[in-house]
Amino acid sequence: MRSFPSFRSRRMRKHTWSRALITENRLHPENLILPVFIHDASKSEPIPSMPGVMRLCINDFLYTCETAVRAGVPAIAIFPVVTADKKDATGSHALEDSSIVIQALQAAKTRQLPLGYITDIALDPYTTHGHDGILQEDGTVDNDRTIQQLAQQAVVHAQAGADIVAPSDMQDGRIGTIRKALDRNKFLETSILAYTAKYASSFYGPFREAIGANPLKESGKKIATDKKHYQMNIANRQEAIHAAEQNLAEGADCLMVKPSMPYLDIIQTISQHTQAPVFAYQVSGEYSMIKLLAQSTQQDSITLLHESLLSCKRAGAQAILSYAATEIAQALQAGIV
Repeated sequence: MRSFPSFRSRRMRKHTWSRALITENRLHPENLILPVFIHDASKSEPIPSMPGVMRLCINDFLYTCETAVRAGVPAIAIFPVVTADKKDATGSHALEDSSIVIQALQAAKTRQLPLGYITDIALDPYTTHGHDGILQEDGTVDNDRTIQQLAQQAVVHAQAGADIVAPSDMQDGRIGTIRKALDRNKFLETSILAYTAKYASSFYGPFREAIGANPLKESGKKIATDKKHYQMNIANRQEAIHAAEQNLAEGADCLMVKPSMPYLDIIQTISQHTQAPVFAYQVSGEYSMIKLLAQSTQQDSITLLHESLLSCKRAGAQAILSYAATEIAQALQAGIV
């Protein structure tokens, strides 16, 4: 063990160049994925609880994709905003070719951009009650009926050009069911990004506002008022390891931890226990919290966001979803961070 005064750690911290030489982890644009919200309105509109984030019309979505490519971001994750008239109790619109996700995929694919497209496989944007599945009589999600519909949704997305399908519903057995459906329909090279450790977090509020899936209710019907009966217990760590092993056994290609900063220990645990790529999702509440901190303290939000994303990389995440992905990538290219 080196000791003071013969060893002084500040020697290598003194200069910009010496700090660069001994930097252990670096964030690159290629580590970032940009989540986007799309709707079928003619104009984009701001999301009040998420500073700088918009619900995008198709034209602005395409421009956002082109901007991301120029910044070096390699992939986009698409989340739909579905109008009330297209929602029902079973989320049937998720299977229709006319859905906004399919429109966006088809439009983007014609641009032939060097960009990967990830689509959300879940029913909560499409259901009147806001849950991630079809409900049973007791108001909880019917696991087995739901996963069959999710498999159909994954095939529809693959047919439209999705490169990666990302089941975020947290139902048991959905990875295996989706993998079999994709393979049966000859989509052998469509990847699955499993939301492996999606915790029943309080940090999702702005996202639910963004897609119009808040609150959890249905007029005149009994319904579970939270998602704790299928999302992961925020107190559990070992459960995440088991979920990772199960998802990989069923055919997952990559594993997701969501949220990111409150669950850095989970990112590290899964990255140490598996050899699969681990993705982190800096969720809406984390993003908004940092943006609002920057505003209230007059700090640079880019510096704060970069530090938060670097913590995910340090914990073992190979890729990070962030609503600031393009901003951060541009700052990295310019050498600002």
